[in-house]
Amino acid sequence: MTETHLPKAYYDMLEELQTVDFVLVELNLYLDTHPDDLEALKQFNTFSKKSRELRDRFEEQFGPLDQFGHSYSSYPWKWNDTPWPWQV
Repeated sequence: MTETHLPKAYYDMLEELQTVDFVLVELNLYLDTHPDDLEALKQFNTFSKKSRELRDRFEEQFGPLDQFGHSYSSYPWKWNDTPWPWQV
């Protein structure tokens, strides 16, 4: 694989998305044992919305993040373009 130089914004956005998704994992685990915690549920929904917005913005600039129909691809098919997010 050849080394690809990506803009700093790529890494910054990916790190922000990973941070938000980590919060979602933690809130998900908490809500599994505290399903009646309204404040935690509100936080989960807020971070869920933020995650979707970050994904949409990232994909608009840099291409798809997820496969199997979870991300749209522009024409031509973008999954041939590397690096993929898990490679950086």
